[in-house]
Amino acid sequence: NSYAKTLLVNDIEISSPFEINFNKNEIIDEGFIKAFNQLILSTVQSKDQISLENTSISQIKSMIDTFSIKEEKFIDQIYYLKLNVSFNKKQIFDLLESKNIFPALPVKKNLLFIPVFVDQNKNQVLIFSEDKLFNNWNLNNKKYHLLNYVLPTEDLEDFNLIKSNLKNLENYNFKEILNKYNIDDYIIMIVFKSNQKIRVLNKISLNQKKNLKNFNFNDFNLNNDDDLFKFIDSLKLVYEDFWKSQNEINTSIKLSLNISIDNTNNIKIHNFEKILSELDLIYNFNIYKFDNKNNFYKVIFNGTPDKFLDVMRNKNYNVEIKNKVWILHDKS
Repeated sequence: NSYAKTLLVNDIEISSPFEINFNKNEIIDEGFIKAFNQLILSTVQSKDQISLENTSISQIKSMIDTFSIKEEKFIDQIYYLKLNVSFNKKQIFDLLESKNIFPALPVKKNLLFIPVFVDQNKNQVLIFSEDKLFNNWNLNNKKYHLLNYVLPTEDLEDFNLIKSNLKNLENYNFKEILNKYNIDDYIIMIVFKSNQKIRVLNKISLNQKKNLKNFNFNDFNLNNDDDLFKFIDSLKLVYEDFWKSQNEINTSIKLSLNISIDNTNNIKIHNFEKILSELDLIYNFNIYKFDNKNNFYKVIFNGTPDKFLDVMRNKNYNVEIKNKVWILHDKS
């Protein structure tokens, strides 16, 4: 039996005073809880995270395949520990499915982020270093964040383009600015402030899927640092949830496939099993029989047949179907 890869959470840091009742096992358990919470924050949309807040340490430990102590040290009577934790993906997905939660692939994404601030009372636009959102956006990033925001360079031409379109920013496509950057994915955030009301228009394009999102905020003073960072965190949460929704795994779909592959070449067998182990949409797989020519695998796939075919084509395999057996041929 072989199971798809584990879910890794690295560089979990914990510290504790070195006192008479010091218990290293309790500190490691604290690290397991922290690792589990970080995993959930990176794979589950915010609306579903509350359902997992009371997961017990015993249940968390039962889902851990391996862990390693990457570093430990004592400094000024403080014990510092850094852990890497490997969770069993199948068990994590089973837990989420039992709560009717669909996880997302924890895929990191670089994107161009253009924040524009419009003071409608003064008929004024602020961008780049004039804008507090621009200056503070990347100051409070979290380890579990999947989106990496690339801010544009300060360009006078860009500023003039935006300023000249001030009365039509909602319809302006920013094409002249976007074309300057070799990044296909972007979020354009336009903040309209009028008195104490704030409206945010988000033009989002991720993986060639475009979306418009409007939000209203009241009683936020963006000149106050606490309010500013709450505002930034709120928007980042929206963007993270949107990105997760684009990478959601429907674990309720368990497509059972019988797959045959030529076993005369051990390297090709190894490469195929490695691919299965690394695919996040593979729930599990095992060899259910073999002969002198072929290995026959039972593969459980969290997706449709067409999706599996797409995945295999991207991995350089052709598929032929005979008598309900999917025969894989390496294109090479």
